[in-house]
Amino acid sequence: MSRALSVRDPVFRASLKQVFQAMGYEVIPFKKTEESVLANVPREVPLTVTASPAKGQDATVELAVSLVGHGYTVAPHLSAQQVRDRAHLADVVARCREAGITDVFVVGGDRADTPTQFTDALSLLRALHELDHGFTEIGIGGHPEGHPEVGPDVLFQALEDKASMATHIKTQIVFDPKVILAWARELKRRRIDLPVHVGVPGAVTRQKLLRVSGGLGIGESAKFLKKQQNLFWRFFVPGGYSPDTIIRGLAPHIGKPDNAIAGFHVFTFNDLEPTEAWRTRTLQNLS
Repeated sequence: MSRALSVRDPVFRASLKQVFQAMGYEVIPFKKTEESVLANVPREVPLTVTASPAKGQDATVELAVSLVGHGYTVAPHLSAQQVRDRAHLADVVARCREAGITDVFVVGGDRADTPTQFTDALSLLRALHELDHGFTEIGIGGHPEGHPEVGPDVLFQALEDKASMATHIKTQIVFDPKVILAWARELKRRRIDLPVHVGVPGAVTRQKLLRVSGGLGIGESAKFLKKQQNLFWRFFVPGGYSPDTIIRGLAPHIGKPDNAIAGFHVFTFNDLEPTEAWRTRTLQNLS
């Protein structure tokens, strides 16, 4: 069980409290996800529903609609590899509008066996904006660690191309706060001024985190940690992984003019009970 984060400085405490009150959870649309959310997550915690290649785009929307019906604020992922064509996109948008969903997260997604009309997140964003979508929040993905096959300038250009059609950025998981901060500062230098929500794993066990890290494409950090035992134990302690190190490293920079870090987004991997227990204990400790 992760210990609650503790600090003495009153200004830092107040900043952290705001961070923990505003952070959202990402869930995966599995069979028992809805039941687990209802049992463990307060209605004030915003949710996103990932686009699962195994389940397809419609499963994401169905779960998002159901959770909105229970009183949650929910943003479904829209995946370029799962939205089949413009007609399918129009149907997804209509279902979201009918349910009162105003926030979506647009991703390229993992390559699927069946080709779609959209080649990447940019093409899906363009098609989305040709519709009367009604969304007030549109998120796009950020990759602070870069990509082994794509240069940093290409990645930053891709973000710049999408930025005018989005309202915020959510990052992939990176375990090093310095890497994230340097990337956020580079965004600012390049005048990509969207607020950044940093992706962190929830309070999951180190075994589960490493298992899902290899299968979900969340960056090179987990692979590197497997080889570097000294760094491994900085993040994976006997009681389980805690996101506190990442949050401690970045929270003091929220609101500073040299970056656009606005908060944190928790990848729960559907381990909702321990993640919410960690958040609740931390808020109690910061009160």
